[in-house]
Amino acid sequence: MSRRAANALYYGLTHTALLLCAGILFCLLFAIIWQGAQAISLEFLISRARDFGTSGGIGFQILGSLLIVVTAAIVVLPLAVGTAIFRQSFIKSARRKNTLDTILYALNAIPSVTYGIFGLIFFVNILGTGLSWFVGSLILAMMMLPTVTLASHAAMQSLPSGYAENAAALGLTRGEVVRRVILPQSAHGIVTGLLIALARAIGETAPIMFIATAFSGTGIPRSLLEPVATLPTHILALAQQSTNPQALQNAWGASLTLVAFVALFSALAFFARRHLTRLSQR
Repeated sequence: MSRRAANALYYGLTHTALLLCAGILFCLLFAIIWQGAQAISLEFLISRARDFGTSGGIGFQILGSLLIVVTAAIVVLPLAVGTAIFRQSFIKSARRKNTLDTILYALNAIPSVTYGIFGLIFFVNILGTGLSWFVGSLILAMMMLPTVTLASHAAMQSLPSGYAENAAALGLTRGEVVRRVILPQSAHGIVTGLLIALARAIGETAPIMFIATAFSGTGIPRSLLEPVATLPTHILALAQQSTNPQALQNAWGASLTLVAFVALFSALAFFARRHLTRLSQR
């Protein structure tokens, strides 16, 4: 086969793969939007679920999902940024850097259900916390940690070495260099990594299904050790009642709402990265 024919074949195969993936995504989104839009209304979004979700809305599920992921973000942000700073500015040994990188990549590769099993064994069975939305937030923070850390470190590593060296030459201590130079210049990567991790976490079911959520009968939690209802587990419960047309319709509506939140976090990550990058270049 000639080089020109091989290039044409490669070009055709890659574009076919791209169109196939885009077509699958479009079909999924079209089905969710088409079916879910029929269930979406203001009352559906703010009212409480009744009859195990077959009637009513998803107000408490939305609040529960946002409560868990926002708390997870608050927990993971200082840990992830601190780890990235330690990796970038305080570890000098190449072996230790490689070890830390291996640990982060290994954590990122662990299936989400494994985090859920760990939470069930350690928090629920050993510590006896029971179903707790705060425990669910801690498990999601563990899942988010490698994503936010790697994104933060990539942003810090992309900075020209002269930034830190010039700041140190002006008499700034290592801590002041981190606070005044590295963190402001890396803000776009930190925020982007956090929002992408949130977009993933809000759609997770397995890590929190047995440790943080209840399928029905929950409202706004009054303590750290109470369960909440979330959109993913609500969709799972409704899918098991697929023979009920109303339950199936509510499942489509909840699915569209969940996809909207994922799209919102992803869009915020894109615009935050652009805006913060421009600010850091001024």
